[in-house]
Amino acid sequence: MASYVLLLKEFENDETVVYKFGPSENVMGKIELNKLTRKFSELEGLPDPNIPSKFYFDRAAQRLAVCLIREGGKFPERTAFES
Repeated sequence: MASYVLLLKEFENDETVVYKFGPSENVMGKIELNKLTRKFSELEGLPDPNIPSKFYFDRAAQRLAVCLIREGGKFPERTAFES
């Protein structure tokens, strides 16, 4: 099964980065990554109860972990998780 999660950066400073995440720009939650502790937090779940927020949150976190570790802490304005 293919999966796609869109991530749009909303805020970034030296300590945290916040992205909107979801299957499309119309259905999005919010995820925060603390760059110092490397902990993820779901600030807002997806607004549609029929869409599994945890599924999208987990994949958004995977994509942000790649940005933090493999890509040297570079967080683009727009990115995606695709498999």
